[in-house]
Amino acid sequence: MNFTRWSARLPGTQRRAARGPEGSVPAARGEYGQQLEQLGTEAAEADTADVPALEDFSVRELLGRLPGLVALVYGPEHRIAYVNDAYAAAFGPRPAGATVADTCPEAEDLGLLPLMDQVLRSGKPRTVKSRRTQDGGSYTVTCLPVDSHHLDGGGVLVHAADVTDHAEAAERLRASERRHRETAVTLQRSLLPQELEQPDDLRIAATYQPGGTDAAVGGDWYDVITLGAGRTALVIGDVMGRGVRAAAVMGQLRTAVRAYARLDLPPHEVLQLLDGLAAEIDASQIATCVYAIHDPNEGKLVYASAGHLPILVRDEDGTVRRAEDPTGPPLGTGGWLHASGSIALPPGSTAVLYTDGLVERRREDIDEGVAALARALSGASGTPQVVCDRLLRALGVTAEHDDDVAVLVVQHPSRKGANAELFHNAALELLGGVEAAPRARAFASGVLASWRFPIELRDLGVLATSELVANSLQHGTPPMRLRLRRTDRRLIIEVTDGDDHLPRRRRAETEDEAGRGISIIATIASSWGSRRTPGGGKAVWCEFALPDRAD
Repeated sequence: MNFTRWSARLPGTQRRAARGPEGSVPAARGEYGQQLEQLGTEAAEADTADVPALEDFSVRELLGRLPGLVALVYGPEHRIAYVNDAYAAAFGPRPAGATVADTCPEAEDLGLLPLMDQVLRSGKPRTVKSRRTQDGGSYTVTCLPVDSHHLDGGGVLVHAADVTDHAEAAERLRASERRHRETAVTLQRSLLPQELEQPDDLRIAATYQPGGTDAAVGGDWYDVITLGAGRTALVIGDVMGRGVRAAAVMGQLRTAVRAYARLDLPPHEVLQLLDGLAAEIDASQIATCVYAIHDPNEGKLVYASAGHLPILVRDEDGTVRRAEDPTGPPLGTGGWLHASGSIALPPGSTAVLYTDGLVERRREDIDEGVAALARALSGASGTPQVVCDRLLRALGVTAEHDDDVAVLVVQHPSRKGANAELFHNAALELLGGVEAAPRARAFASGVLASWRFPIELRDLGVLATSELVANSLQHGTPPMRLRLRRTDRRLIIEVTDGDDHLPRRRRAETEDEAGRGISIIATIASSWGSRRTPGGGKAVWCEFALPDRAD
């Protein structure tokens, strides 16, 4: 029986026959593998027999056809051995044997001479990127050491790639980015106050420092708003994000703050209004903000904070205090009832409001930055602008800082001598009934006379006092109080009572017996206004601008 024949039919059995030259079958796998290896070697030898070797090509012809610029120099004086056609087309032909220093001005533009010296000394290649020549071309150049017995003292192969198009495209991109940044900075600065208001009782300076050229412009802002009756609103904020959009949102928020400030609302109510507005402007962007009000009669800052950094106050002896809670979430988050707090600002003290760019550093907790600012503030004295400059220097803020910085410095000066004589306060509790009005007029007349005002101004002040007191007696409720205040620039008359209904100016008819008081005030005074007071009640006030210093 032929087992070989039948085994091919058995399930799972495969048999491959490879017949030799004589039709025999190899006895074993090893013999078959050796034959395949021999066949492969013969085929490989047959294939490589026709492949030309690198030595068969002309190096001069290859280098001459390269699109890159190639030059071969030799010796410590860098004498020219060869330049290819691309090099000659770009810079002109170069005589063999001449030195690079004498015949290749482009080498000086590209900084090649010291580069080739380094390659000869170190035996290592060197590359310089995107160097510009006098004709405006840009090249990336690589110098490689060449060791040959044909080159006396060694040589250097110079290969230059023309990257002019790439360099010009990069420059156009940089120019576009610069224009975009300049537009954003211009917009940012135009939206900030061009000139800070200077209240009678405070000295104020502010600084805005945009981030460096590698940082996009942010949305930092500040503002000073005089509210009347000697009160001043101070604002600082920061819109999260960068670029023109952040600056535009900042401008809208700043405008809204000024509008809400005219309502003379408490700080937390202003932030409550801003919170809703910020969400309407752009729900994807949020902002931090501090809104504070200074009243010279109270000697403190009443403030509210929406996620912003704490106000710092330096007393006259150098002690620095930090405004604590309440602090709510940033504007635009919604769902939060803000609250107001207060911090004392006595004469001789300095308050600093700032954005996070002043104190925030990478890999450093922001509390450490606030502590560093407090230390710098404790030793900072001088005018508000001097304090601004010293704080920026102390915190390392330069023109290349990586974030925007806004700083607002507020000083409550301590007045002495003749300067102190220009600031006076006087107050009278309005007790009793109708007899309160004549007592108020007599009090005002005596105080204004003691302040040596001209007779015309004294008469106007007494008339305004009479109308304000009469209005409070008729429409207000106890307790009532009359307050007179003079500064170096104005006379302020204010009456407070326990009723929170704010008066408004209206047109009185001929037959009306009342309703003319506020109209009279608006006619004779420089300005007037009213506001609700904390705890209920209202204050109605008017101001008279003073002439030159009364003697």
